[in-house]
Amino acid sequence: MTLKLKKSVAQLVAEANAAVACVGPEAALRLKNDPNVVFVDLRDIRELNRDGRIPGAFHAPRGMLEFWVDPQSPYHKEVFASGKKFLFF
Repeated sequence: MTLKLKKSVAQLVAEANAAVACVGPEAALRLKNDPNVVFVDLRDIRELNRDGRIPGAFHAPRGMLEFWVDPQSPYHKEVFASGKKFLFF
């Protein structure tokens, strides 16, 4: 049996790129004190311990992100229901 995907990877990436804004380091620095922006660190805990953290950033391990963002998930984190903008790094 051959499985046919409804959307290609290229289509999914194009849709994601249309829905999010990418910012460079300079623009991110300008947002660091904006109370309506939450910096979300996606790195593994070992990377945080080794390389340090951005003060005030929320840690969301990449493997848990979809679960924490989804309000229907038993793992949902309220920070993602705040209505704020998120800067993922």
